[in-house]
Amino acid sequence: MENELLKKVRKIEIKTKALSHQIFAGEYHSAFKGRGMVFSEVREYQYGDDVRNMDWNVTARLNNPYVKVFEEERELTVVLMIDVSGSRFFGTTGYLKKDLIAEIAAVLSFSASINNDKVGALFFSDKVELFIPPKKGRSHLLHIIRELIDFKPESTGTDIGEALRFLTNAIKKRCTTFILSDMLDTTPDGMPRYEEALKIAANRHDLSVINVYDPREKQIPDVGLVRVRDAETGRMTWVDTSSSAMRKAYSEWNRKAEAAKTQLLMKYRIDSADISTGDDYVKELISFFKNR
Repeated sequence: MENELLKKVRKIEIKTKALSHQIFAGEYHSAFKGRGMVFSEVREYQYGDDVRNMDWNVTARLNNPYVKVFEEERELTVVLMIDVSGSRFFGTTGYLKKDLIAEIAAVLSFSASINNDKVGALFFSDKVELFIPPKKGRSHLLHIIRELIDFKPESTGTDIGEALRFLTNAIKKRCTTFILSDMLDTTPDGMPRYEEALKIAANRHDLSVINVYDPREKQIPDVGLVRVRDAETGRMTWVDTSSSAMRKAYSEWNRKAEAAKTQLLMKYRIDSADISTGDDYVKELISFFKNR
């Protein structure tokens, strides 16, 4: 069993590390460099300088206008927020959602490592299941990948707000955070349940959402009477998929939930990418980086 896990870790390392070196490193660096700025020095004001950077204490003391000079903070702290709720086991195309999330998270980890960034991970269901503090080094990245492949959560529900509150309390310095989730955490009418926590976290950190979904979650096919199980609550029920009214109601609910999520992310200026289990995630990630 242990040997099988090591083989899986090695396989995903080889595949995603190669992608990171060949494709993503430059795109990642371009998208996220300079997201944080650190103070460098004070110098005399020059025509065209931003008056918002005036150092009024030095200006008053020397009786001449001085400005603060900032430089890009090259090394970032990256935190991967990984959804490990029960719905991650769904998948009707090439990947289960959990496998797609694992590969994307590994690619982001190695891309960050090439940029000399620290990488941490936060695994969440309806509670924080595991927190791996940000560090550098290959052994640390392999520890994260191992957990991505083999982690077994205690709970099956989803509470994105709880995970965001933990992030806000645990990471004091501004960091770059990727939320890798299907974002299925809504009220019965399709409204996101995590707005307040998202608002606070977005004010502290640079958030991005990688929304991983399966095409069958958008539309239910007509396959007659089927018994379905809610992966997060365990509840079983019979569904008549031959009912056009039922299929239409579900599609409308899904569109409403998707629109509410998109509007919320736009409200707080959070970049996002929607990646299907049937998509080429390499193409989608490159597009995401370029559009930042």
